[in-house]
Amino acid sequence: MNTALAIYVHLPWCVRKCPYCDFNSHAAPGRIPEEAYVAALLADLDADLDLATGRTVTSVFLGGGTPSLFGTDAIAGLLTGLTARLPFAADVEITMEANPGTVEHGRFEGYAAAGVNRVSLGAQSFDAARLKVLGRIHGPEEISVAVSELRAASITNFNLDLMYALPEQTTAGALADLSSAIALGPAHLSHYQLTLEPGTAFYYRPPPLPDDDQAFEMQNECQRMLAAAGFAQYEVSAYAHPGRHCRHNLNYWRYGDYLGIGAGAHGKLTVGGQVIRTEKLRMPREYLRRTVEGVGNEDTRRLVPTADMPFEFMLNALRLYEGFTLADFERATGLAAHALEPGLAELAAKTLMAETGGRWRPTGLGFRFLNDLQAAFLPYGEGGTGSRELYTAPSRLGPQSDFRHIVTDVP
Repeated sequence: MNTALAIYVHLPWCVRKCPYCDFNSHAAPGRIPEEAYVAALLADLDADLDLATGRTVTSVFLGGGTPSLFGTDAIAGLLTGLTARLPFAADVEITMEANPGTVEHGRFEGYAAAGVNRVSLGAQSFDAARLKVLGRIHGPEEISVAVSELRAASITNFNLDLMYALPEQTTAGALADLSSAIALGPAHLSHYQLTLEPGTAFYYRPPPLPDDDQAFEMQNECQRMLAAAGFAQYEVSAYAHPGRHCRHNLNYWRYGDYLGIGAGAHGKLTVGGQVIRTEKLRMPREYLRRTVEGVGNEDTRRLVPTADMPFEFMLNALRLYEGFTLADFERATGLAAHALEPGLAELAAKTLMAETGGRWRPTGLGFRFLNDLQAAFLPYGEGGTGSRELYTAPSRLGPQSDFRHIVTDVP
């Protein structure tokens, strides 16, 4: 069994909710209960330690919400509590999401002293008009200030989140945004298309967005600019300089194990040959109350059915440009790889997937229609292309991954 373990920590408060956001985030109260929430997070972890026996933590991701709303003492207390409960790898990656509009002078130095060694900044755009439409609380100049603060704290491993196909955006505007981002020297860029997610303000009151052809043109032109700047694309929306891939997100995409703590956090652990998924209470107030009281943790656990594993593996693995081997699939799911081969051959015949050197990956067409490609691996009888044998094979292993936090660097 792979003993590597990641930890996702959800800090659910923002200054205000952005109209495109469908994550579990909430407008912050007048005073965030930092001390009480950190105590709840550690109590939450204590309740799941039985799932992490013998594991070493290789990455931690502090996501949100807006983690940079929490003070340096709270983050230091949290990370101290985590390291007191689980062994950390010597080169552990500890990422913290931050929004430029919530960065205070000198705060990154405190985060770095606490152990944070990677930061993901939610820039989204460098166009003041686009930022206003997106409901962001920062302007373009605050992104540059935040990057300067990062460098002053000697945090050079940082990501910039950037969206394209924004309301009334042109291809020239998308390229200008990307050029501004590259000029700041990030190690990693998450570059993804704005989509209208159910339940968001934009979903109910859609803004004028570029059409599909315009969005595809933006994607292609931006990919050319990223490649010219030395950023290698290793996932659908992730680009990095050599050696700067996000280890935490790679663990998701490679179907690794992780603990999820915090309001609404998801987790996945492989224990005794079975895959257990966890999901915590979503609402911060109820999460605080019930977690501190020790109520409601066991009922957040459920076993992943064997029939779901091929789809859940592919949901992640197909996002990676490195692709996967049949041996990867067997190790991850415990299912016989030969049962997967007819479905892969059918997709290859449709030019949606290709095999090179023993590695399967989507073609350019497959990546363009990735949702449809992933759906081809749904359980038998729900549109899947695999054989019935594939979905009834006994499970020995079975990593499964949460994909809710990936896209924002990732998610």
